[in-house]
Order: sequence, then C-alpha cells, then structure tokens
Amino acid sequence: MTDKKVKFDIDNGQSFFADEVGVIHNPLKMILDFRSITPRVDVRSNEYQTLVLRHSVVVMDPFTAKNLSEILKKNIKNYEKQFGKITKPEPLKILDKKVKAKVKGKEKSPTYFG
Repeated sequence: MTDKKVKFDIDNGQSFFADEVGVIHNPLKMILDFRSITPRVDVRSNEYQTLVLRHSVVVMDPFTAKNLSEILKKNIKNYEKQFGKITKPEPLKILDKKVKAKVKGKEKSPTYFG
C-alpha cells in the first residue's frame, strides 16, 4: 500500500455576532437561527427607523445538537470559574422591568423594536 497525500482547503467563513438565537426542531433536525439586529441611520429621512436583520442558520442532527449543548455547558462552567458568574447586563434588567410593567403580568421578551 502506498501513502496518499491529502490536501485540505479550509474555508473559515465570516465571523458573525449574534444578538439573539432561536431554536426550532423537527424529528430529524435541530435548527439554530442566529440573528443580528443593527439599527441604521438614514440622514435623508427621519420618518422611519431602519433596522437590518441578518440571519445565520445552522442545521444539525439531534445527536450533534446534544453534543453542542454539553460542550457549551462545559465551556460556560470553565468561563465562570475563570471570570465569575455570567449575569444579565443591567440595561437588559431595566428593559425587562419596563416591558413587564407595560404588559402587566403577561410574559414578553424585550425586543429591539421598542
């Protein structure tokens, strides 16, 4: 037998900062929908606020999703051991209180749409 050389061509893709993530599933797939919401200022018009919503979707089988969950738990535990407990930022706590006061008891997540 002769040894064959293999050349890998790696495409690292683009970095993507996610402000939000949604997860849905069906019997065969777990779908992670990472979203980034960025406000834009249009100096020509004050009539509308422009928000740009980008999606980056990752689809995986349930077994791989479970492995991802375990890896995230381990890494979060290590992160908190090194840097301290991860808590919700103060501005989000304030926004949560405002939203709950508006909704009066109904559970609603804060959004970038006000």
